Parts: sequence; C-alpha cells; structure tokens
Amino acid sequence: MNTPAPTPRPRQICVLGSAEPGSPAYELAGAAGELIARLGLTLVSGCGSPATRVAAERALAAGGVVVSIVPSADIGLKDWPCTVLIPCGMGDARNLLMALAGDACLVIGGRAGTISEVCLAWLHHRPLLPLTGCGGWSDRLEQNPPDERRNSPILPWSSTATLEAQLRSLGLVTSAK
Repeated sequence: MNTPAPTPRPRQICVLGSAEPGSPAYELAGAAGELIARLGLTLVSGCGSPATRVAAERALAAGGVVVSIVPSADIGLKDWPCTVLIPCGMGDARNLLMALAGDACLVIGGRAGTISEVCLAWLHHRPLLPLTGCGGWSDRLEQNPPDERRNSPILPWSSTATLEAQLRSLGLVTSAK
C-alpha cells in the first residue's frame, strides 16, 4: 500500500515585543501580521501587548492562522484574536513556550518580557528578526546580541518588503505568494 508523503507543516513565526498604538512600530507590527498571513505562515502571539495583538488581528483579517499562547489558565477568554488559544497557566514562564513555538521570532520594540523571550529564543537557536528604526530594544539587537555565541542569525527589518526578503532568506517562505 502506498502511503502519501506527509504534507509539510506551515512554518510558524512568533511575534514578540511591545509598541503603543499610533507609533511606527505598532503600524509595522500590524503590517507584519498581514504579511505573515499572506505568505501562508502561522503567526504565534501572546497578544499581551498592543503590538502583538494588532499583528494577530491583522493576520486573522487577512485569512491567516493565529496561535495565541496566553499566561493565564483561562480557556474562556473573550474577544481574543486567535484561531487557536493555548492557556498555559504558567505566567511569565510562558516566555519559553513563545520562544520555542516559532521557526523564527519577530522582535518589535520590547521591554523586559521581550528581552527574556529573545534570550530564550537565542539559546534555542531560533532566528531573530528585529524591527529597526522605530526605537525600543529591537533597534539594538543586531549590535548587541544576547551573548557572543552567535547561536542564530539576527536579520533586521524596517519594512514589510525587507521582512519578506528575510523570511525568504531563512527558507521559511518557499512559494511565490
């Protein structure tokens, strides 16, 4: 009996970080979410900051798949922008799940929680895609990686065109979508 070859799973991109509505980083987070959906990638987000939430909302609006890993244990969260909700009940320990859930991690702005996710992603060899030119911690990531080990590529972006090129360079987008 011939067994069909398994279909490769869609690649997953974690969106980490923070930026406030009205800022250039917030607008680019939304555009990145839409791009990720258009490219057929799965967006993974905690939706805990306005930037990660708008990325998820725009990905859903573009017909994409959004997995949201939330710190609480509440499966009944209302109005949460996602296709799949994973309530981990682990509080900030959820940051490890976020770091591991992506084939690569977008980093937008960021505060202490973002830094912890970035360091965990780095330790586990996940490529990092920091938004540059909009302020925040992600602006400094390429020049100041978590440590000297060069565990994974750090590929900055400042526009969705550059982000798409970086995703393609990582082999995460293979179609001509």
